[in-house]
Amino acid sequence: MIKRILIVFIYLLFAQIAFAVNKEDLNTSFFAGFNDNCLIYYINLALENNHDLKKAGHVVEQYRQQAKYSLGKELPSFSVSANYLGVHVPKLDNFQLKQNAFVLPFMANYEADFLLKNRDKTRSANKAYKASQYEEKAVYISLLSDVAAVYTNILQYDSLIQKQEELVSISEKLVNFDKKKYDRGVINSNQLNNSLKNLETAKNDLENYKKERDVILMELAVLTGISPECINDIQRGKLSDFEYAGKIPDTVSSDVIFSRPDVMAAETKLEKAKIDVRVARKEFLPSFNITGVWIFNTIAPGTFFSWQSSLAAILAGASQDIFAGGRKLAALRLQKAKYEELFEDYKQTDLEAVKEVNTALCFIKHDTEIENNTKSKLNYEIGNYTDDQKKLSRGVISYPEYLNSRSKLILTEKEAVQTKTQRLVNYFTLYKAVGGRI
Repeated sequence: MIKRILIVFIYLLFAQIAFAVNKEDLNTSFFAGFNDNCLIYYINLALENNHDLKKAGHVVEQYRQQAKYSLGKELPSFSVSANYLGVHVPKLDNFQLKQNAFVLPFMANYEADFLLKNRDKTRSANKAYKASQYEEKAVYISLLSDVAAVYTNILQYDSLIQKQEELVSISEKLVNFDKKKYDRGVINSNQLNNSLKNLETAKNDLENYKKERDVILMELAVLTGISPECINDIQRGKLSDFEYAGKIPDTVSSDVIFSRPDVMAAETKLEKAKIDVRVARKEFLPSFNITGVWIFNTIAPGTFFSWQSSLAAILAGASQDIFAGGRKLAALRLQKAKYEELFEDYKQTDLEAVKEVNTALCFIKHDTEIENNTKSKLNYEIGNYTDDQKKLSRGVISYPEYLNSRSKLILTEKEAVQTKTQRLVNYFTLYKAVGGRI
């Protein structure tokens, strides 16, 4: 018994320490592989300031304290109370009791856990605490993936805006040429109107790109815990320099998939539910209680803390409910149903984990192929543009024809920007799908 109490006290001592998520478990070095200091800065800023992370940490602390509370119920409880006692009793021979007295009772109570019911309750609370830690880690991984994806999209829109501004400039030049042709009667109003429409479409596309960039700039500000009013001060690199230096795996081990935080949390909750069923069964068995009382008083002769003026008693016994209105049977059935629910949830979580990993790998495979095809298409367009430059210098084609050739090249460059961005975002999706173990 003494050994067990010592173990419990040691556990209490170490239970005072709250363990936060280890950055090494998050594999933040993965983001360093993109050789972008701004990305690393925003990743670290999010880890320090994001309110969802702090909220998740407080949830974990609640479960930790719940586990400590459950552990405390396994230990004996001690209490003391100070009481005034006023009585009137008849005088018996030479024995006289005082009519005004002070009573100081010390009480101890302990539920002897012979059936380990309270121990199982503590194990259940510890499982809930452990599951909350896995859920906290999942929040961290999801946040880092979102920050990286948002940052990459900002780089994409920076590049698209730059190219769209050039398209607007080309459209304006073409409109000026068509206006001169219209004034000379070379073209009709339909052709001029079409040129003007193309200019307005190019301007609208530019405004849409700027709008989307401002939206995701504000999203990055919120994710990193800074004011959205500071979006114009957000520093970033260039998409042309943004590339992953490592190697993305073609396959992922099943051990990695089933080590995801959400899978581990579902498994831990299932283990907790199994313990809860065991506890519900033990509620049908008797409970064993030991109660001790030592009362010091001034009503009897003798000094206050002397044995003659004290009353001591100890009570030990077992209690068993005869009728509880079916509550215990209902509680058992409830816990069994909860266990079955969590068992189905665990199996579904496993399926979702496998699906998410395979989907991420599928996206990376096909989007990489699409990007390679787009690069080939871009090379062909660069060749056409180079030929048109030579034709312009020789006077074979007009300047408007050259501008149209330049527009085609920019449109293909925009397509290449989008395909590269999609491939890079898929890397962050895979990072999240494998729980950071990429």
